[in-house]
Amino acid sequence: MRFHLRGVVLPGTEERDLWIHDGVISFEPIANADTLSDRGWIVPGLVDAHCHVGIKYGGGDETREGAIKQAEMEREVGALLLRDAGSPIDTRFIDDHHDLPKIIRAGRHIAFARRYIRDLGIELEDVSQLPDAVRYQARRGDGWVKIVGDWIDRGVGDLAPLWPDDILKQAIEAAHEEGARVTAHVFGEDALPGLINAGIDCIEHGTGLTDDTVTMMAARGVALVPTLINIENFPDIASGASKFPKYQSHMLDLHKRVKQTVANAHEAGIAIYAGTDAGGGIIHGRVADEVEALKGAGLTPDEALGAASWNARPWLGHPGIEHGAPADLLVYREDPRSGAGVLSAPDYVILRGNLVVRR
Repeated sequence: MRFHLRGVVLPGTEERDLWIHDGVISFEPIANADTLSDRGWIVPGLVDAHCHVGIKYGGGDETREGAIKQAEMEREVGALLLRDAGSPIDTRFIDDHHDLPKIIRAGRHIAFARRYIRDLGIELEDVSQLPDAVRYQARRGDGWVKIVGDWIDRGVGDLAPLWPDDILKQAIEAAHEEGARVTAHVFGEDALPGLINAGIDCIEHGTGLTDDTVTMMAARGVALVPTLINIENFPDIASGASKFPKYQSHMLDLHKRVKQTVANAHEAGIAIYAGTDAGGGIIHGRVADEVEALKGAGLTPDEALGAASWNARPWLGHPGIEHGAPADLLVYREDPRSGAGVLSAPDYVILRGNLVVRR
């Protein structure tokens, strides 16, 4: 297919011409190209930097057919690059479907026994097993490993770290030796210093960030994926935890101050990326809602969209709109920075140079 596009190529401000041929973008004219659109806004394919293709909505392992449906839901809203932050099933079969988004896998969650959602991750019986488990998942994944940094400890009735600091350091060093980066699920405050000092690359959720740990993250270049639309569920989680009043109160407090927490991280210069936590409690295809939530936490419209597009793609090792880059892009007749209703409904979705959605 040969296409010609003209529009404002975000994050720029001027109209430009692009051509697509043999699955890649050209800044030079291509003969006999069909003009698909001669006006509007052109955006690199969206990124959901924290989702779970393979976890059934409501919980449990998804079927192959269900996982394909989840990927299709992401594609329909223009999310063409997905960082799968832990899945109980091997989704590599999706790679054979060239009309579906690219998935960057982190293998399975790694947790301590009885300290995470049952049957979702790998549950270790001894904390000393963490470095070997991380090394194994690094070899199975696509350059990322996901560990559970904290979860409710029923013995103390509140969120608590899962791993000793020295074991975390060994585990993260093991991943880095394998060429993988490490991210961690963290809700509370106490697990963060150990993870950051151990060399973690990214924090998921990060609702417990304090002034001190924000400063630590900024100094070490640790990224944050706050999953704000998932944090909206904290009151419901708290309401079901009446046996643990300390934990219940803690979750409500984290929820209450999350916008300010993210705003503080942003002000400190921490790189923030958009992730929905789709799968389980969040339906797929909601990256536009996460972009809106980031605006509500202090990011400008350009920064919020960049967190789900032109900034997130190179962070994950994929180019945006460049000469010779894979043609994964979206075209909008209206400015996609104007709101979730526009952003979630691109008029054209082009994936690997093929027109896969046309509205």
